[in-house]
Amino acid sequence: MIEKVIIMGAAGRDFHNFNVYFRDNPRYNVIGFTAAQIPDIEGRQYPPELAGKIYPNGVPIYREDQLADLIREHKVDLVAFSYSDLPHVEVMHKASIAMAEGADFILIGATYTMLKSQKPIVSVCAVRTGCGKSQTTRHVCKIMQEMGKKVVAIRHPMPYGDLTKQVVQRFSSYEDFEKHNCTIEEREEYEPHVDMGIVVYAGVDYGQILKEAEKEADVIVWDGGNNDTPFYYPDVQIVLFDPHRAGHERLYYPGETNLIMTDIAVINKVDSAESGQVDQVRKNIEKHAPNASIVLAESAVIVDEPDQIRGKRVLVIEDGPTLTHGEMAYGAGIIAAKRNEAAEIIDPRPFITGTLKETFETYPNIGALLPAMGYGEEQIRDLELTINNTDCDLVLFATPIDLPKLVSINKPNLRVRYEYKDHGEPTLEEVLLKRVHELDK
Repeated sequence: MIEKVIIMGAAGRDFHNFNVYFRDNPRYNVIGFTAAQIPDIEGRQYPPELAGKIYPNGVPIYREDQLADLIREHKVDLVAFSYSDLPHVEVMHKASIAMAEGADFILIGATYTMLKSQKPIVSVCAVRTGCGKSQTTRHVCKIMQEMGKKVVAIRHPMPYGDLTKQVVQRFSSYEDFEKHNCTIEEREEYEPHVDMGIVVYAGVDYGQILKEAEKEADVIVWDGGNNDTPFYYPDVQIVLFDPHRAGHERLYYPGETNLIMTDIAVINKVDSAESGQVDQVRKNIEKHAPNASIVLAESAVIVDEPDQIRGKRVLVIEDGPTLTHGEMAYGAGIIAAKRNEAAEIIDPRPFITGTLKETFETYPNIGALLPAMGYGEEQIRDLELTINNTDCDLVLFATPIDLPKLVSINKPNLRVRYEYKDHGEPTLEEVLLKRVHELDK
């Protein structure tokens, strides 16, 4: 009997699970995807060009709040949960909806949809969004470059546009960002790699992406998203932990899976966290991943002209996903503002415009700072208007990209950067190279 399936997702892991397991599997009939987390991704379809011969009309994408109705209407047999960074209890709330309507609810095994590469894979993942994967990935790429390796990064998917044009995306220049109509979130992840001379691949079909990346790489670095597990079998699995959210490594899906699978556990931000928080994370690693090597790290906050902050009324802009589904109360921008004696941190909420109002309604705990949301042209425009409407002396932006290149800011602004920094020994380089050399034996 053919089973009717709904895949719950957020335009990333869901498409990968469909491609690898469901697409050409005659056992299943995928009725549709549901969409969450990312604005305006529902109401589209997974196009026929990518959906395979079983789905000549493509696969529709619905709002997640339609799940119960869809199960009833289509007599769905199976709901496959396929997105990341939710509390375990929230995942089970969604399971309860499916089960109450008579459908089975599954979490696909972490290794089940991992593809095997012909080249070594170093994976950088995390237990929560906003742990510091990006700067750690850059540091790993630098270590590999210094070994004389040609490094290619493959980034967890962010295909929010025309999927037929995003099957395989290659980024090696700023012109490629324009060519692929990148959102702010995409540019935040790709731009720093390109600045280092690292080629980045992303897109929709990670089987095809892997084949292209293998043509030009000695080693591939998987640059993870949210707290998702890798799409490829890692030869070395690096996992980031955030002591500011101590305990979350055991409370969020699938971050706890990453905890258990880790080869190298990096406890980041130890310079700004309480020692008790660091100890709690360390104990959880030692208990649940006893064979993992533990590295302590800092997310070093860098401001080129810190004197500009002192005594100023500042609007702080932080990385969007870290504040939204990552649930962080603040990031490097707030740290820089406080360390450098800003007179006041201005609350942007009285000035927010358009789609950003929905962001603050969806995530009411964001507080007195502005997430750098930019999933489309309208949202980028709303971000620009909000910044320019805010009554402040200085805009302090702690985004991985140079934000004024994308939005026009009508007041003084200053960038806050954050980079990986070892906190004592062993260093990440020492531990990583030891693991890599063991692979060669």
